[in-house]
Amino acid sequence: MRKRNFKSNLRILNFFDQRELGSLPRILICSVSLVLFFYSMPIIINFSNKKDLAIENNSKAILAYTLKKKKNGVNDDDKIINEKELLLDIFSLNDLETDTVRLNASTIKQLFEDTNYTLEDVREKKLVKPVALTLLPQEIKMIENTKKRKEFFIQIVLPLILQENNNIRLDRNKLFKIINKNHNSNLEKKWLEKKYKQYGVTSKDLSVLKIRMDEIPVSLAIAQAAKETGWGTSRFAQEGNALYGQWTWSGDGLKPKDSDKNEGHKVMRFNVLQASVRAYQRNLNTHSSYKEFRNARAGLRDKNIPLDSILLAEYLDQYAETGSLYVEVLQKIIKQNNLKDFDDAKLLPSSIELESLI
Repeated sequence: MRKRNFKSNLRILNFFDQRELGSLPRILICSVSLVLFFYSMPIIINFSNKKDLAIENNSKAILAYTLKKKKNGVNDDDKIINEKELLLDIFSLNDLETDTVRLNASTIKQLFEDTNYTLEDVREKKLVKPVALTLLPQEIKMIENTKKRKEFFIQIVLPLILQENNNIRLDRNKLFKIINKNHNSNLEKKWLEKKYKQYGVTSKDLSVLKIRMDEIPVSLAIAQAAKETGWGTSRFAQEGNALYGQWTWSGDGLKPKDSDKNEGHKVMRFNVLQASVRAYQRNLNTHSSYKEFRNARAGLRDKNIPLDSILLAEYLDQYAETGSLYVEVLQKIIKQNNLKDFDDAKLLPSSIELESLI
């Protein structure tokens, strides 16, 4: 670049010599040329940097499948997913409660004690009390004992994760009944249409729907929530119920404090914790970045092997910009905190329909 510029300046000087211009005009024109050169360099460098940024990881953009001017909003069938239909039930859940009361940590602990809800008991009996909190307590940041803070966080998110897995399991059971029938009723066909939209299966392929409509291992979901929120202490978790750090370009969200002013993404804000868990599961079950994750999970299902969070975590390197290091952190969290103890835990039924899942 510098060599080319030097040659161009020589040509300008030769041009001036041939026309016998005075020294003052020559100095003036050369000065203007140099000013223009140094003025244009930052613009050129900035343009080059923007081209490099275009390839950076964007897999957390779960609430922006239809990103403007971006192509990573394409599903496994290479067709654009209708974001509103895909996330309709999440938005509906998110709008249910807007005036929720934030319980303090001592009140929540008392609630757990009154219902005999302890992690020690869950590890032994594999049954979880259906205590569904809507907001994280602010005082969780003030629990100095690391072990107690972690256990408290797990107690809060565990019923929420199990509830969403139950919803998926009920749908999956219904899907298999439909698949095994020769003829389907109009109600079943309408239900399938709804699920195709909900899981972004534009091809209406039952085999694709079967792969996408599946649970996320409990231990993996806990580990990711812990990593993304610092065990419930992050600003995004406290102010926006964002347990998994999902991004949005168009929805209500929290702007990262250290982000560039020109960056358009925010961290999605949720009115209730349950909506954040559902959005996270929909993310892993539909986004093209996690196709290998879903295929690996389907492979375990085909072999009748329980879902292994350590194995499946290997396919989440695109969830964060740290890639393989992020996977290692998740696996470490799962192992150090014995989170796999909760993979076969069941949520005590809050309805007759849910009794069949125990």
